[in-house]
Amino acid sequence: MNVQKVCVLGSTGSIGENTLDVIARHPERFSVHSLSAYSRIGRLVEQAAATHAKVVVVPDDDARKRFVGLWQGPSLPEVRVGAQALADTAADPEVTTVMAAIVGTAGLPAALAAARAGKRVLLANKEALVAAGGLFMQAVRDHGAELLPIDSEHNAIFQCLPEGEERARAPQRPAQGVRRLLLTASGGPFRTLALEALHDVTPDQACAHPNWSMGRKISVDSATMLNKGLEVIEAHWLFSMAPDAIQVLIHPQSLVHSMVEYEDGSILAQLGQPDMRTPIAYGLGFPERIASGVGLFDLARMHRLDFEQPDFQRFPCLALAFDALRAGQASCISLNAANEVAVERFLAGRIRYTEIPRIIGDCLERMSAAAGPVPGSLEDVLEHDHHARAIAAELCLLRA
Repeated sequence: MNVQKVCVLGSTGSIGENTLDVIARHPERFSVHSLSAYSRIGRLVEQAAATHAKVVVVPDDDARKRFVGLWQGPSLPEVRVGAQALADTAADPEVTTVMAAIVGTAGLPAALAAARAGKRVLLANKEALVAAGGLFMQAVRDHGAELLPIDSEHNAIFQCLPEGEERARAPQRPAQGVRRLLLTASGGPFRTLALEALHDVTPDQACAHPNWSMGRKISVDSATMLNKGLEVIEAHWLFSMAPDAIQVLIHPQSLVHSMVEYEDGSILAQLGQPDMRTPIAYGLGFPERIASGVGLFDLARMHRLDFEQPDFQRFPCLALAFDALRAGQASCISLNAANEVAVERFLAGRIRYTEIPRIIGDCLERMSAAAGPVPGSLEDVLEHDHHARAIAAELCLLRA
């Protein structure tokens, strides 16, 4: 059995930590080649020592000095610095598998570099498809990469579709006989909160997800359901499905991770505990099934499964995401960029929770009015993203 050499981009986040947990359970199958972190350098030192990583990537020289100063192991790994080093490491000839788990557009160049280098890409970075779906999927096809979605919803859909191995290598057409994709969402912490109370929710309240343990940014996205909107855009690119063939259902228990409805009326669903090690293990072991560390799923204790339609008045960000997908790639870039800026300001206490969708909507309108050609390269995508962020930042100041 060939040992997969894994590069974990964003190793100190929740996806990265869970990836290393699964890898540690299978030393005969996987070894860690490289790790990256942005701010949690102390944790990166611990991970590199525990996994014997050959390479670590940090954002700047100060982080490099801190890493070296904290290192106590016998053999210091190679310490690479900066965004280009991140992309180069993802494309390193020694690497066979890349876990793309850096949050935000910052993770896009490295994920794209991995695809262009023909790696097995375990995609947990939404922005690679939201901001550059056409560009990214073309890279997968042109360079013989293998693409496996790690988000629990897309991983569930992937498992429910036929032709898994072919789909991972050539994701370019919808599966035959599929009528709809049904993406499930927990509804977050404010699913039943009175609408008038949303104005006063705090960052800590927004980050208190009822079912999943996640970082603060993605937790806010889950509360607004912008996260689910990004997943709708991802599903469009991953599975070649039209926006009207993708439906979101609120499922508070988070046990049915998503479903596929076929033309004959059959619905296939993937169920499991809300533990990210399941889709991570699926991606690492594919096409085989390997142990993830997730315990038995006690079906007898599942007294009920609830589903309901999302309320767009409560979750306007979800409606904005559908609008952006129908409008095209440029609007999807603007949507994501404006959300990242608005959520950052909300977490810093500079705008209210209810301002997030207003800033996104206003940014989409202003960017649409000044629309240029459809971004056709990574540089175009990043330039459009930069412009949208500047507008969103201006809007945040006006609403502060």
